[in-house]
Amino acid sequence: MKKLIFLFCLYAGIISFAHAQNNNKIAITENDYGNRSVEMADTFRKEGKIYVVVGTLGTVLAGIIVYLIILDRKISKIEQSES
Repeated sequence: MKKLIFLFCLYAGIISFAHAQNNNKIAITENDYGNRSVEMADTFRKEGKIYVVVGTLGTVLAGIIVYLIILDRKISKIEQSES
């Protein structure tokens, strides 16, 4: 029963999220097709904050990789001790 309630709540959440995205559509104009700059990235680059973003992403990615390596070593030790 708990699984059924969980699945219903998950489904309702996904449907409401999808519905919210459909209501916030922005019309594409002819000027959008020729636009080659990304305003947010240009602003970050101008203010020097792009390095903070890149550093944060690099730190998170490095943390995930280190965690996976440690987890793999632990699993390998458990597998060797069981055989």
